[in-house]
Amino acid sequence: PKTDIVFLKVHKSASSTVMNILFRFGETHNLTFAFPIGGGNQLFYPQHFLARFVQGFSPRSPRRFNILCHHMRFLQSEVQKVVSHSAIYFSILRNPVQLMESSFAYYKGTSAFSRARSLEEFLSQPYHYYNPADSDSHYARNLMTFDFGFNPDGEVSVKRVQLMLKAIEASFDLLLISEYFDESMVLLKEMLCWDLDSIVSFPLNIRDSSTKSSLSNTIVEKIKDWNRLDWEIYTHFNRTFWERIDRDIGRERMQQEVKALRERRAELARTCLQGMGSVSPKDIKDSSLRPLQHGNAKILGYNLKQGLDKETELMCRRLVTPELQYSSALYKKQFAQKHP
Repeated sequence: PKTDIVFLKVHKSASSTVMNILFRFGETHNLTFAFPIGGGNQLFYPQHFLARFVQGFSPRSPRRFNILCHHMRFLQSEVQKVVSHSAIYFSILRNPVQLMESSFAYYKGTSAFSRARSLEEFLSQPYHYYNPADSDSHYARNLMTFDFGFNPDGEVSVKRVQLMLKAIEASFDLLLISEYFDESMVLLKEMLCWDLDSIVSFPLNIRDSSTKSSLSNTIVEKIKDWNRLDWEIYTHFNRTFWERIDRDIGRERMQQEVKALRERRAELARTCLQGMGSVSPKDIKDSSLRPLQHGNAKILGYNLKQGLDKETELMCRRLVTPELQYSSALYKKQFAQKHP
């Protein structure tokens, strides 16, 4: 199994669920994480990543970490200073239409979105609300482009788009697609030589459907236009995603793998969860399993079954622990020697 990994955590793209997978693997295999200085969940985002943002990094004796997966704005030359040269790089993309709808709910408090009553209103005259100079403007336009390190307000010329896609292809070994999450996990499992239980997961940081809004065709087209760079990234890598499946796995075997993954997830849900599924934040009984609530989104969580044996309880708890709590527990564990 591969143990040196860089995951570019793109906002609002099922990336918290992927992070849980990396946290669990890292914890069970005793790997080191490249944590932000002082803990926390962001590597000084939205600045471009710098090696010195990582706790325990020193240019004089460069220490290599196994897993780099906290929110960052990608800059490969700096990332290479903290991980091994053989590290596997991957990220996950989401359809920019759903991404924007999700961002509008989640980042409602940002400068660009706070004054618009609805996404429709924002898109009817975006420049009335959006100012590229605002420090949080990236949440409102071409968010994936921004996370990959590029200028979200750059012109959309064929040449520029080609250069951007080539740069991403040169840096990343695999780009997952959140709409095809299970297929993505199968590809990831193959590439990392991991077993099924390492990549099985429950969806984390997901919104209650009551806070999701449906979008008209007009709005969909406006979102694509407004996020044209993201749209180019997504359509390109959605295509190469399926080409890769056809080349490396084949559709038939992919179906079998996905079926096995879903059966295992259902089995774990029966073992671990009260009521088999996610519940709204107010119904989560164990406060340590309550995810951060943000913006207008209602983020769901889980209740564990009572009376599990110790080992099962630990496995189940790892599967449902929200990102911030899990990250902070791993941080404490990794740096326990220095902070008794």
